[in-house]
Amino acid sequence: MQVKAKKHLGQHFLKDLDVAARIADTITDTKLKVLEIGPGMGVLTQFLLKKGLDTTVVEIDDESVAYLHAHFLDSGLHIISGDFLKMDLQSLFTDKQYAIIGNFPYNISTQIVFKTIENRANIPFFSGMFQKEVAERIAEKPGSKKYGILSVLAQAFYEVEYLFTVPPIVFDPPPKVDSGVLKMERKANYTLPVDERMFFRVVKTAFNQRRKMLRSSLKSLQLSDKLREDSIFAKRPEQLSVEEFILLTQKISADQK
Repeated sequence: MQVKAKKHLGQHFLKDLDVAARIADTITDTKLKVLEIGPGMGVLTQFLLKKGLDTTVVEIDDESVAYLHAHFLDSGLHIISGDFLKMDLQSLFTDKQYAIIGNFPYNISTQIVFKTIENRANIPFFSGMFQKEVAERIAEKPGSKKYGILSVLAQAFYEVEYLFTVPPIVFDPPPKVDSGVLKMERKANYTLPVDERMFFRVVKTAFNQRRKMLRSSLKSLQLSDKLREDSIFAKRPEQLSVEEFILLTQKISADQK
């Protein structure tokens, strides 16, 4: 029994066991519960179970779900048929800490990261496979065209590290681009010294017009003339580190009081 990859689900099944083992080995805290997204035929899953990890998988493809039930019947694997992006993670794990891992479908990979950030209080660790360009963007540092909203928001709460590149040949069917594996480890202090909703708003608004200086791109936040004279507003968003975005948000919040 084999599962046929479905283009509309962005499926590219990993077939290289060494790569799967390397991804599984990114999880070093074996006490963490693990949620694997898009397990397909369980190439990565088998290595998570070998490590003795309490593993739950969520799979949207009915054919893959049937395969997993047939091949992991007595393994202790928890299988959920559903859409990760629509799942209520709080009800699934309550207040428990868990890791997220996977060979993520490219068409929803950035949404998976955003959902992880939203649930960061319960997710101390995250690792997995992305399209290389997306993985690089998440890990990118200031000063690059790749540096953007995803870079700032992920790095505000997590230590992000790009691990290794994976060629198309290790997948079936092979994608047209290289893939990249990264990991994110939650910072010891992952709360920000600023209103976090305003922080998200400032970052997203700034990068929506990334070619403009901040005094222009953030005009919709109704900045005072005095604040717009601050030197930080003469910069473009890709020039600001996470710390500078926090400072920027503090300045804007104070200006609006």
